[in-house]
Amino acid sequence: MNINFLSLFVLIPLLMMLGLWTARGMKQIRAVMVTGASTLLALAVTLVFLYLHRRAGSDTAEMLFTASQVWYAPLHIQYAVGVDGISVVMLLLSAIIVFTGTFASWRMQPLTKEFFLWFCLLSEGVFGFFISLDLFTMFLFYEVALIPMYLLIGVWGSGRKEYSAMKLTLMLMGGSTLILMGILGVYSGAGATTMHLTELAQAHLPVEIQHVFFPLTFVGFGVLGALFPFHTWSPDGHASAPTAVSMLHAGVLMKLGGYGCFRVAIYLMPEAAHDQAWIFLILTTVGVVYGALAACVQKDLKYINAYSSVSHCSLVLFAILMMTQTAVTGAVLQMLSHGLMTALFFALIGMIYGRTHTRDIREMSGLMKIMPFLSVGYVIAGLANLGLPGLSGFVAEMTVFVGAFEVNDLFHRTLTVLATTSIVITAVYILRLIGKILYGEVENPAHLKLTDATWDERLTLICLIAAIAGMGLVPFGISRIVSESVGSVIALY
Repeated sequence: MNINFLSLFVLIPLLMMLGLWTARGMKQIRAVMVTGASTLLALAVTLVFLYLHRRAGSDTAEMLFTASQVWYAPLHIQYAVGVDGISVVMLLLSAIIVFTGTFASWRMQPLTKEFFLWFCLLSEGVFGFFISLDLFTMFLFYEVALIPMYLLIGVWGSGRKEYSAMKLTLMLMGGSTLILMGILGVYSGAGATTMHLTELAQAHLPVEIQHVFFPLTFVGFGVLGALFPFHTWSPDGHASAPTAVSMLHAGVLMKLGGYGCFRVAIYLMPEAAHDQAWIFLILTTVGVVYGALAACVQKDLKYINAYSSVSHCSLVLFAILMMTQTAVTGAVLQMLSHGLMTALFFALIGMIYGRTHTRDIREMSGLMKIMPFLSVGYVIAGLANLGLPGLSGFVAEMTVFVGAFEVNDLFHRTLTVLATTSIVITAVYILRLIGKILYGEVENPAHLKLTDATWDERLTLICLIAAIAGMGLVPFGISRIVSESVGSVIALY
């Protein structure tokens, strides 16, 4: 039963692809996507309640709903699945973004069927990655999630889409090479007897092996997590991607980087993480501040949000490297919060661009009078991004900074103070942006004829805003789920 339940997360996207393959006409394509995306969301919500029920029943196992099947015995590769609190919230985030991304692509043209086929394959990789407990299987799903990005951007993107797609693919494949080297190093260092995560953690790798393969693994996953200076693929990729792909890419795919850094690099090699964390803490602090400063000088809406994502994703890695329970809990909350609010941002940017046919902020003004629903949504997204209390961004960032400040030495506290300056910088560019494009007089007469959000766009925005407000107003449930799972990992340090 357990393996069947978790495996539904990878089975349903496969069934969606099969349904799309046989679909004829737009109505059937939409029916397949809505049915599949709704089922995934219902499964994710059900999993949250089942997980809470098991924990309330005093089930203290590190991973729940575990099951495994030998896949390739000579290399000890298994199809092993299981979840803890971190995996559960990441699956919920992924399901929300897939559901809302489906409606954000409601009028996708051309090659609608092909677009959704690749969209489902990307979703397949993401869900498989979060439930996998075997290193090789996890890496396999990681690659499945990355490969569709080239075509989704290169075919359905805009601007310099071929350049952006190739740059993204080459840099992420370079990161994958480092990850594979790290996985093979961990496998051989453990005596080549298992690739199961929890078994490898219990085997405790020799420290000298950890020192060699920790930086490879951390940088490999860090490339996808926008680790400075390997982040340069991200702004170009976001700017060229279609709306739903930007939502899934920034909302979920980049979280694979932070999740992998924690679940693989730090979990399996804690001594090396402790010894070498200072190097990556400096890089992530630079990334946090640099991303916010770079967003201030952009004129393109997508580039502003892309550099903002670099800053927020760097904050995730920064918190993970602090290796305190509060900071790592904050990192997971930041992944969840950033996934929701950046998906909302990219959805809104796509909707505004579809009407104004420009993303240049110098060519927009007074949009609040013309499209009030979209404008109010943009204001809420901006306020969440700058950390307004009552929205998800405040809960995540405050948990991160409080946890980081718990490390009582001059080096860590100095970096924490530097990282907190990003809050002020973010407020500057968000408030200035909202004032420029939403308020004032309408300077372009052609914009007076524009329409507000359609029903499918309203559904997308309402779902994301509700999730952001829910996490901001009632954060304790999610925080408790995450904190319990983080605590068991932190104990290894």
